[in-house]
Amino acid sequence: MNQYPHRIQHKTMKMKMASTIIVLVINIFTSMKVAVAVPPIPTTLDGPFEPVTRRFDSSLRKGSDDLPMTNPRLRKNVTSNFPEQIALAISSPTSMWISWVTGDAQIGLNVTPVDPASVKSEVWYGKESGKYTSVAKGDSLVYNQFYPFEGLWNYTSGIIHHVKLKGLEPGIRYYYKCGDSTIPAMSQEHVFETFPRPSPNNYPSRIAVIGDLGLTSNSSTTIDHLTYNDPSMIVMVGDLTYANQYLTTGGKGASCYSCAFPDAPIRETYQPRWDAWGRFMEPLTSKIPMMVIEGNHEIEPQVDGITFKSYLTRFAVPAEESGSKSNLYYSFDAGGIHFIMLGAYADYNSTGAQFAWLKQDLQSLDRSVTPWLVAAWHPPWYNSYASHYQEFECMRLEMEALLYQYGVDIVFNGHVHAYERMNRVYNYTLDKCGPVYIIVGDGGNIEKVDVDHADDPGKCPSPGDNIPEIGPVCHSNFSSGPAKGNFCWSKQPEWSAFRESSFGHGILEVVNSTYALWTWHRNQDSYKEDAVGDQIYIVRQPELCLKDSKSQSQSQQLPTHQTSSFSAAPGRLSLDYFSIISQILGVLFIFGLYSQLAWN
Repeated sequence: MNQYPHRIQHKTMKMKMASTIIVLVINIFTSMKVAVAVPPIPTTLDGPFEPVTRRFDSSLRKGSDDLPMTNPRLRKNVTSNFPEQIALAISSPTSMWISWVTGDAQIGLNVTPVDPASVKSEVWYGKESGKYTSVAKGDSLVYNQFYPFEGLWNYTSGIIHHVKLKGLEPGIRYYYKCGDSTIPAMSQEHVFETFPRPSPNNYPSRIAVIGDLGLTSNSSTTIDHLTYNDPSMIVMVGDLTYANQYLTTGGKGASCYSCAFPDAPIRETYQPRWDAWGRFMEPLTSKIPMMVIEGNHEIEPQVDGITFKSYLTRFAVPAEESGSKSNLYYSFDAGGIHFIMLGAYADYNSTGAQFAWLKQDLQSLDRSVTPWLVAAWHPPWYNSYASHYQEFECMRLEMEALLYQYGVDIVFNGHVHAYERMNRVYNYTLDKCGPVYIIVGDGGNIEKVDVDHADDPGKCPSPGDNIPEIGPVCHSNFSSGPAKGNFCWSKQPEWSAFRESSFGHGILEVVNSTYALWTWHRNQDSYKEDAVGDQIYIVRQPELCLKDSKSQSQSQQLPTHQTSSFSAAPGRLSLDYFSIISQILGVLFIFGLYSQLAWN
């Protein structure tokens, strides 16, 4: 029998306490290790960066077939004249476009367009769910895609409705239904939130940027991944549906149209893919605005020179609101960001209407209200891939100086089916006041990912390759720099900071008038927590680069809690040096306690 039971009990208690402290110490060190492992996010002030290439992962497929029309995400799920394919688009800081389709499209040798006035265009909306205090009415129309060639099918759309909601309050949630109340055929209730009023202190939370999306299984992964990242707006930089990878009779789409259908009398399209794409996107576009710009796959030529018919009819954009006379180019504000959406397949000559509109738009811009200036169009000017290399050099020669003069901060492009981020560049020369050009043409379309670089041995295109579908050709050898006298570089160009052949999407998060966080999310990382393919803070320097501007905002610092962390998205880890120091002190204190317990 033990004579000192209280001593044994006391010792057992000490051992349990010591074990608890050890576990606590291990947990603290583990959390510290994770925190310290997060590297600081670079900024453009750290550049220019040495070029980096991440080669295509051979364990991945370069592409996938299109989803069939029977796929649940593509099928029509409403009856009669109830709305479907509902989509939002910004009109102004106090107005929003709402578009949708009713009725059934027709396709075949003989089709008869329906009367667009047969179904009304109404939106009921208000600030409380189920309480609609306002009603707005708009326009309706149909379009035809006719092919007067033997055996080719024609198409006439359902009724496409566009309604503008005016007098909205910035930063407010609105509930709405759309349709025709007299039938009655109204949609279910949807909700959207207006952006804050333009100001150097107001910005959308997250802006998603996608290009060359299509309707494949890769496209589905892109949209699912994007939805998880919870954007407040989508910027779509062209090539939406890839309906022109089909014959008019449907069937199976091709990754290479001219290879699969060499005898086609015209570049055919299967227009029902447009309806499928609208249904595919509706879960997103019915609650956040999607701002589009045309790509080459939207040209869809018909006889008599008719082009872009589907694109121009289906999408409402703020062309008139921004002073543009064409829906192929326009501008808009999203909080303190001014977006310019340029038409690469419209006349961009310096003597043309688009150039005059662009100059006027830039001249009227007040950078003290909208400090950030972001431009987007489909084909890139700066691109080190073999695909579409120097294809739109003519557009660059016409417009680059004007964009540089007015201090464009970021340019988003698609067209090339890969990802590439440039160092700040102007006229092929590294320039700390040049825009950051970013290619995100890797949405997942049927044409597969691009893997060849123009600087790879034997991969440099000839000057006769990469001819624009619309517009002139200005291919030329470099007149200065390391590639002087050559059409291609012999290594990754110095203006190319990072490139990778993978599908994905980007997220832009503007922090303040000086800092914006850009993150590229790869599809293969969609199930990995906090994984990013590329990330950088883009930093404006208005004092340096906008000396002659009539108005500019003051530079701001990056908030301390964001200087070395991922963005504030759900699940992101924050790296706080003060927290680390306090944890170290806590560990030392706990070890002291443990030492006393262990030896007494």
